[in-house]
Amino acid sequence: MSRSLVAIYPGSFDPITNGHLDLIQRGSRLFDRLIVAILRNETKSPLFSVHERMDMLKEVVKAYPNVEVDSFDGLLVDFAAKRSAQVLLRGIRAISDYEYELQTALMNRRLRPGLETVFLLSNEAHSFISSRLVKEVFGLGGKISGLVPPSVEARLERRLSKSKRKGA
Repeated sequence: MSRSLVAIYPGSFDPITNGHLDLIQRGSRLFDRLIVAILRNETKSPLFSVHERMDMLKEVVKAYPNVEVDSFDGLLVDFAAKRSAQVLLRGIRAISDYEYELQTALMNRRLRPGLETVFLLSNEAHSFISSRLVKEVFGLGGKISGLVPPSVEARLERRLSKSKRKGA
């Protein structure tokens, strides 16, 4: 009897970047099922709502039949247990990412010993991209083509034009 290998790729995805999409594409080849899970964190002030981020993600992952989009709050290990996931997928862009991700992975292992964390190194073309940096550059009028999927760039443009109208 074969067992299906289920992985969760958690994050805020505010907004999704081409770096995220690269990890999703690669993760979809490694696992039978990949759940891209948006953390609902009410203490942060995201640019996009969870619903908007889920819509954006669903749009850009529709080419991968074994990838689904969900959201969660609380402990990731509890969500992983609920979804019968054996693996957490995390991306590493730099040494600073590794230090944080290692601590998180070890805590997750302590909380749920059977849950493994798999680190994928970012593609070098995307290693400098973060959602925070994309929002900052875009908000200051910089070009973000090639950093986010075109549909996400269009949503950012609509969001920025709405906020400019409100502020005018």
